[in-house]
Amino acid sequence: MAHYKAADSKREQFRRYLEKSGVLDTLTKVLVALYEEPEKPNSALDFLKQHLGASTPENPEIEALRLEVTEMKEKYEAVLEENKKLKTKLAQYEPPQDEKLGE
Repeated sequence: MAHYKAADSKREQFRRYLEKSGVLDTLTKVLVALYEEPEKPNSALDFLKQHLGASTPENPEIEALRLEVTEMKEKYEAVLEENKKLKTKLAQYEPPQDEKLGE
């Protein structure tokens, strides 16, 4: 009888672990989505993989690329601003277009 309680206790600990980590909630949501799917997919397993994969943390390579894109956008904006300032500065030293045509 003691062996039965030990196994039951381990099972309960594991269930609490899954609940704390959000696994039970995520699995429930995916299974409900499959249940509510009007046209059931040919492979329920593929459906589960696809929907569980969407909620997993990002691949480190993808995260690195996103960071690089953000940095490149910031550099691009800085270059645009610098270009605008240089055009303004250059306009001070060039004669207006009307004067060029008269010469």
